[in-house]
Amino acid sequence: MVFNRSVLAKAALGPAAGAVLMAFMASGAIPAYQMYSVALAAVYSIVVLSVGLLAGWSGIWSVGHPAFFAIGAYFAAYGSGHDWPLEAVMLGAVATGAVLGTFLGYAGARFSTLYIALLTLAFTMVSLELINRWSSVTGGDQGAPVLQLRSVLGLGTLAGGGTEPQYLAVGAAAVVLALAVPAAASGLRMRLVAAKSHPLAARTIGIAPEAQSALAFAASAACTSFAGVLLGLITGFVSPDPFSLGFGIALVAACVLGGVGTVLGAVAGGAYLTWNPSLSSAVGLPQPVVQGLVLIGVLLFLPGGAVPFLARPARALLRRALPRREERRQAAALPLGSPSADLPVDTPPPVRTAGADSPALLRLEHLSVAYGGLKALEDASLSVRQGEILAVIGPNGAGKTTLLNVLSGLTGNGRVHGSADFAGRPLLRTRATARRRLGIGRTFQHAEVFSELTVAENVLCTRRRITAGHRASVARLLDAVGLADVADRRPAELPFGLQKRLDLARAMAEEPRLLVLDEPFGGLDAGERALLADHIRRLQARGTAVVVIDHVLDDLFSVAHRVLAFDFGRTIGEGTPDTVLEVPEVRSSYLGTAGGKAELPERVGERSVIRLRGVGHTYGGVVALRDVDLDVREGVVLGVTGANGAGKSTLAGVLHGSLHPARGSRVTDIGGGGTARTSLAPEGRALFKTLSLRENLEVAAYAAGITGAPLRERLEETTEWLPPRLRDRMSTSAAALSGGEQQMLAIARALIVGPDVLIVDEPALGLAPALVDEVYDRLVRLAHDGLTVVLLEQLLSRAMSVCHEVVVLHEGVVAAQGRPGDPSFAVLAEAAYFSGDRETAATAT
Repeated sequence: MVFNRSVLAKAALGPAAGAVLMAFMASGAIPAYQMYSVALAAVYSIVVLSVGLLAGWSGIWSVGHPAFFAIGAYFAAYGSGHDWPLEAVMLGAVATGAVLGTFLGYAGARFSTLYIALLTLAFTMVSLELINRWSSVTGGDQGAPVLQLRSVLGLGTLAGGGTEPQYLAVGAAAVVLALAVPAAASGLRMRLVAAKSHPLAARTIGIAPEAQSALAFAASAACTSFAGVLLGLITGFVSPDPFSLGFGIALVAACVLGGVGTVLGAVAGGAYLTWNPSLSSAVGLPQPVVQGLVLIGVLLFLPGGAVPFLARPARALLRRALPRREERRQAAALPLGSPSADLPVDTPPPVRTAGADSPALLRLEHLSVAYGGLKALEDASLSVRQGEILAVIGPNGAGKTTLLNVLSGLTGNGRVHGSADFAGRPLLRTRATARRRLGIGRTFQHAEVFSELTVAENVLCTRRRITAGHRASVARLLDAVGLADVADRRPAELPFGLQKRLDLARAMAEEPRLLVLDEPFGGLDAGERALLADHIRRLQARGTAVVVIDHVLDDLFSVAHRVLAFDFGRTIGEGTPDTVLEVPEVRSSYLGTAGGKAELPERVGERSVIRLRGVGHTYGGVVALRDVDLDVREGVVLGVTGANGAGKSTLAGVLHGSLHPARGSRVTDIGGGGTARTSLAPEGRALFKTLSLRENLEVAAYAAGITGAPLRERLEETTEWLPPRLRDRMSTSAAALSGGEQQMLAIARALIVGPDVLIVDEPALGLAPALVDEVYDRLVRLAHDGLTVVLLEQLLSRAMSVCHEVVVLHEGVVAAQGRPGDPSFAVLAEAAYFSGDRETAATAT
């Protein structure tokens, strides 16, 4: 756990409040008939806290906690009848709850949230049946008394139903609530949340999701069983009635009411459970009805819970009281090229070559991976020396990511054959969670960060036990990659480039001997790619070996010592960055062949089908678009280009009509031509992976109201647009397609509604050049059929080669607009792309 002044101050509030409450109880300020309710609320607070933290930190919703509550209560009853000490009863109840909780957590880790809830439901039902039938221990339906429990630690003898247990319940609740405060800042909570947020990424940093679920469930069950002992003591009698399934549902409702995973929310939930019967009597309605109405009201109007809702005004006052701190937070996003984004100046200079006599750190021999009848990797062999950067290239579906998954132990149900050694140790028999300790770090193509943790916590969670030294080390690491000023922010608040840096920082933590990078340059602009390349070189200069795959060849080759080319799961070429592309098989499979591109139609219309005027949009104070004026003319292939974060996807949503801008106007019926139908193929494709190709197309048609004979006609026309290799696989699930094939399906899904304007967002993202050519050729052919096409493309050169007109966005502003055929426009567009020089670029329009 973490102990500092702030945490200790917050933790001390619980015992202080408990001491004040017990003082009121002792003074008679609280009537004797209310003291029982106060003690019961304290006990319920412990239970609500255990259920709420389990749900909030591990994502496990349990309706099985009434069984653990009963275990503690019946331990108290049985122990009092057999003269067990109080401490023995508590230890026995806690240990039993922990063991059973471990079993449920580990078993439930393999299931979805629904099936975990069903598993805990079954556990409660079995427990209730056992209570009713094991009458020699539990008393069956008649129940069992809790007479008295004596303490061997000098606490005296506690009589069941007496006053002393009420004080014990309040004091125990205060201590449990206090312990929850440092636990919320501990590595335990971070690792639990990491395992919940992204199980695969968690495994790459040594976190086993099933072990974390078992640990969380064990702690929660033990805490609830402890509360059950307190319940038995304050009531003096235990029967099956309080532990029904209805109580389990009420617990979940109390967690939601107070605020899932919050300490004060647990207190509010405990109070709600205690006084709900009085509330029901006051309004004259049954308790289940009142509970249902309260829960519906909270879900509709206070979805985060009552306590977080009431805390918002307090946080607003605090922000006004501390304006400087808030201003620093708002200015925390680092501009590219800022000094703090670079590594320290005393870092060793990059080493461009790795010695041939360096020892082999990693060696793979005759490695094959098969998923059913599909061979993702076939007879692959490679070696990586200490301090060497090995680049792996190849088209989509070549087996590159499978190779990285083999190194990380994330092959899932794939059958792996061959041998792999890392630092002289067999790798294939090593669990994925143990490979981090061997010295293997991993990043992901889409920056799979833990969304519920802050930037600093994303890196800290790589440690089991967090010390002040670890926090200082993480602070230095974040400063090295340019994230120091956003350390307290959540990843969702950061642009994609900074999320990529965070993914890299997490992989770099604990200084791995081998760094595995999955498309690190993808989605970054030129400045971000240059910074990343510099980070990679400096890591290599320190002796770190790097295996990296990517489609951005210029940046990839600028850092690599050797290049290995894959296709269809096999090695097809190897060489230096200067020579590997000279291998004919590599060139034809990865780069494609020159020529063969469809020519743009010469005749286009002048009528505007979409007109934007003064359009602006923001996301939480971040400006995405500012005063955008744009005309999309009939029959034109319009390219919208700009660096990552320039506002292209936001503009795509506005053009499509699915995003309503905060300011400005959008008109689609210009010139009396009626309302233009628009269709969007979004960035990332957003396919329904479990549906077949045909079903993906049909779902889009149904959503547009196309059924019957028109649907069959549209389906036939759209299918003809697809390449033959997809037309012959219409019953195959979309998940089985390569990236390029998925992109063509996404475009076909947008086409089936018969749009007047087709908007395609980043169609080349993550594709090899050969597939990029094919996708763009097919889009240009659509223009020949009279379709208006808007292409949102990060690369300026590609947009200039396939579009009639090009718009350059820079930080949400139209910085340049013109025609690629204008000789002066290329220079102006490039200046606008990098610097947003609107005054210079304006002459191109």
